[in-house]
Amino acid sequence: MISSRKILLVVAAIAAALAVGYGLGRKIPLTAQKPGGETKMEMPAEKSEGKILYYRDPMSPATSPVPKKDSMNMAYVPVYAAKAGEAPGTVTLTAQRIQQLGVQTATVARRDLARTVHAVGTIQIDETRQTLVSPRFGGWIEKLYVDATGMQVKKGDPLFVFYSPELTHIEAEYPFSHALAAPHAPNGTIERLKSLAAPPEEIARLKRQHTVNYHMTLYAPADGTVLQKMAIEGMKFAPGMTLYNLVDLSNVWVIVDVYEQDLARVAVGQTANITFTAFPGRTFAGKVSFIYPDINKATRTAKVRIDLPNPTGALRLAMYADVTILGTPEKNVLAVPASAILNSGERQVVLQALGNGRFQPQEVKTGMRAGDYIEILDGLKEGDKVVTSADFLIDSESNLRAALQGFAPGKTP
Repeated sequence: MISSRKILLVVAAIAAALAVGYGLGRKIPLTAQKPGGETKMEMPAEKSEGKILYYRDPMSPATSPVPKKDSMNMAYVPVYAAKAGEAPGTVTLTAQRIQQLGVQTATVARRDLARTVHAVGTIQIDETRQTLVSPRFGGWIEKLYVDATGMQVKKGDPLFVFYSPELTHIEAEYPFSHALAAPHAPNGTIERLKSLAAPPEEIARLKRQHTVNYHMTLYAPADGTVLQKMAIEGMKFAPGMTLYNLVDLSNVWVIVDVYEQDLARVAVGQTANITFTAFPGRTFAGKVSFIYPDINKATRTAKVRIDLPNPTGALRLAMYADVTILGTPEKNVLAVPASAILNSGERQVVLQALGNGRFQPQEVKTGMRAGDYIEILDGLKEGDKVVTSADFLIDSESNLRAALQGFAPGKTP
């Protein structure tokens, strides 16, 4: 149980905050000036507010049994006892003061909450959309059509013109092997050209014309962007040499680092909302496609792969990505806005709105956080109202936190 004296600490903090917020927000002084220059305390009537327990410095935890001022000439504010029928710690405000202080409330309600995991990463190529141009035959490059890194090509676009002694020698055998082959039987020359991955267009030409071609053309085997170009006009290439690296960037991977403690909340198929500094205000949707099996020993993170469509090519490799992975929603969870929770470090408290201008600190037990909402496990029920924002909570944050630290079940001062 929380002792009455500890509850009064909270009352004192809130009362001090109200006085500071009201005075700052409306520019109304807490003291009055007599004609002779003498300053006197403005004392609220006890009959409207209740019995005064003591007076509190609005800028520090100091208290006094009698009215006084602090070192900055600011009047101590009165702390009132709870009215009959009210729980200890209840504070009552007029409608005018509630409006002046900007008090906003929200209703405790049930909603579907999805756990979220925040991570950062970069755009990388989709490795399943990568194609290497690496001929199985040798030759010399006579003319380049795709002559710069970054160029985009379509399947079937010409890459370069080449001369290959190996392919021309095989082609020279075709008229003889074709004449000797039985009708409809496979031709050995054609099969040898196919085994060397000769350009299909060249094989089709040979079947039609039965002549040797000394200037063949190699065509792009797939759509893609040239990420690497080793081909140079006039160079000799050997079998197996990589001349181009083509990557289809219509879909990319976002590789993010997820902390070890968050891995249990990540699963393949979850939606990921992704933002980039290059596109402020825009959010891109991807899907978690793979969770890598190892943990980085230094950072205690695991890599997670997210598939991200890039139909316009606007997303560039190595772009920095800020990612929010949305977990499977938990249904019908009692929750409040995250702004309603006051965290002392050891305890979580809300300021419950009781109606008719009455507010009371209420200790709660919280669960998971999902976006702007926090699950309530104990301390509130559906339909209760809590304060979500008010100037006095901001102005008195340090004092209120100090007071909340006095909550310690099972202890008495």
